[in-house]
Amino acid sequence: MRRHVEFTAATSMPVYLYDPASPSQRGSTQNTNGLTGMVPKSSNLSVHTPEDLATAAAELNNRPRKILDCETPAQRFTRLLAGAS
Repeated sequence: MRRHVEFTAATSMPVYLYDPASPSQRGSTQNTNGLTGMVPKSSNLSVHTPEDLATAAAELNNRPRKILDCETPAQRFTRLLAGAS
């Protein structure tokens, strides 16, 4: 996320980064990373194929989330896009 400032300027979506010395801010990220079981902590993503990473992304995006009222992120995103048009 080295270019998060550019991303925010281009999309008008803010990017929130946690403080490196505050592990309590990383709980959600660490939990989400652990859900796939494929990418261990401190893993080098370059050793995984694009297909491996696409599989992991699909697994995460199609997992129901309590915070989304049991919708999957993919369902919520699709619904939000439909409402934006």
